[in-house]
Amino acid sequence: MVDEKIQVRVTATGQTLDVVVFNKRLDTITVVLGEGVHNVRVDLTPTRNGLAYAGKALGREIVYERSREDVKADIARAAGFRDFKR
Repeated sequence: MVDEKIQVRVTATGQTLDVVVFNKRLDTITVVLGEGVHNVRVDLTPTRNGLAYAGKALGREIVYERSREDVKADIARAAGFRDFKR
């Protein structure tokens, strides 16, 4: 099984991290920071304008900079659906 990884940004430092996706739904993306017994699960929820997903891990804000529409397309692509245009 291949773990899906996404890149998130820590807003305080601007640092980018590759994190493993635990669960991806349109309303919440759950990611795992770290490995082993020192891991932390973080729920990322859509921002008010819907252009990103944000959450807090250990007092630090992390942001996944993809819109709800992009995530919806990613979920559909992973499920094997396609939008056909005629």
